[in-house]
Amino acid sequence: MNYKEILKEIKPKESEINKVHEIAKDAISYINKIAKEEDINVEAKLVGSIAKGTWLSGSSDIDIFINFSLEEDEDYLKEKGLYLGYNCSEHLNGIAEEHYASHPYLTSHINGYYVDFVPCYKIKTAKELKSAVDRTILHTNYIKKHLKSEKQKDEVLLLKKFMSEVGVYGSEFKVGGFAGYLCEMLILRYNTFEETLEAAANWKNKTVIDLEDYKTDKLFKDPLIAIDPTDKTRNVGAALTKERMSEFIIASRNFLNSNEADKIKFFYGIDKKETFEEKMSEKEIHDQISPYELYKQFKDRKTKTITIKFNIPDISVDSIHPQLRKTQQSIEEKLEDNDFSVFKSDYWTDEKKIGVFIFELSVYKQGKYYIHEGPRVWDKKACENFIKSHGEDYYILEDKLVLNKERQFKTAKNFIKSVLTKENIHIIKVGKNMKGLLIDTYTGQSIKHLLKDESLKENTDFLKFLENFLNPGQLLKR
Repeated sequence: MNYKEILKEIKPKESEINKVHEIAKDAISYINKIAKEEDINVEAKLVGSIAKGTWLSGSSDIDIFINFSLEEDEDYLKEKGLYLGYNCSEHLNGIAEEHYASHPYLTSHINGYYVDFVPCYKIKTAKELKSAVDRTILHTNYIKKHLKSEKQKDEVLLLKKFMSEVGVYGSEFKVGGFAGYLCEMLILRYNTFEETLEAAANWKNKTVIDLEDYKTDKLFKDPLIAIDPTDKTRNVGAALTKERMSEFIIASRNFLNSNEADKIKFFYGIDKKETFEEKMSEKEIHDQISPYELYKQFKDRKTKTITIKFNIPDISVDSIHPQLRKTQQSIEEKLEDNDFSVFKSDYWTDEKKIGVFIFELSVYKQGKYYIHEGPRVWDKKACENFIKSHGEDYYILEDKLVLNKERQFKTAKNFIKSVLTKENIHIIKVGKNMKGLLIDTYTGQSIKHLLKDESLKENTDFLKFLENFLNPGQLLKR
């Protein structure tokens, strides 16, 4: 297949490349200048996909790493790193905001681009590692050394674009997909985009990618083991979930089994009307995914859907997603423990203010009583204690003493309402920053009322989430 037209669309144009590198050059020059004037022993460097030449047009942050000597104290690194970042952001008329990974870093919006200023230690090998971010320079250097030709970089772009469109690109928690570095490793291993898909179509659980032949795969139990060429004790595929890996395998098979016209569709939006030349606006996407049509689909499923909307804490994106997932899964588990059958559940957030849990239930309402099981009749002492505790209303079911007890919660709605209180919140596992806000700000609504919510009904990202909740797997085929 000829990918010329697709590459023309996804590769950064010369003007975009010049603009990005000009911002990076200005930022690096300024930081190094200020550091020299103030006797701060650092060196700023461009890293990441822009430095490697493997970034998709319009989709990459500019990563400036501020390298400190290994001898420097970590508190000094944090203080001076942020100081230099803020200074540079102000100099370039940026709007800066602090974030936290393994330690604080700064993101600034400068001239239409997001620039990350990340303090790190200057290391030569993984043995000198002091924090996770220190590896990034090693990764950048490795890819620049080994991924030399423009053709190979084009193959990375095709792979990243394909993964993005089938929903498996991004190693952050909310995606659980393929990191950019992992994509580059796959091209180094399999040579081209199509050869990567041909290999993936036949992947097994615990597939091994070992570019440097370290033979340390026995250290890992992940579904994809991609041994870091710069650190033989690290799996680059550790953040990749089994679900995302499986989706990539199926999408690869579907692509390879498609005709050329359908293959092209894997590189743009799921809607068949959309082409590179005729991209849909946010309004057009919103109009296509109408709240009314979504409600009709929920109604047609003959289930009962409960939603919980609440305010999220002001913490980093990397922190909020694990806490939301933990809480959502715990509520689902407790619903199941109380005999409410959860068909499906998930969470969504705008990552700024709003969080939403959604629970679709096959069994929403229970009868008045449930069977409370006691001991087997063979255990005489246990039977005596059971009768002493529960009285004479017991009977025998097979070889057990049982009795009918009245349920505390006859509907899932009442169960959730009881749990989300100061007295009972301990029943579920809640993200450490969420407890108070969840109790104080949540509203429980039917899906019908949620789709009328003024803060959500116009939110295209939320409507896409609901569409995917109802119709999973759309992105894997065209």
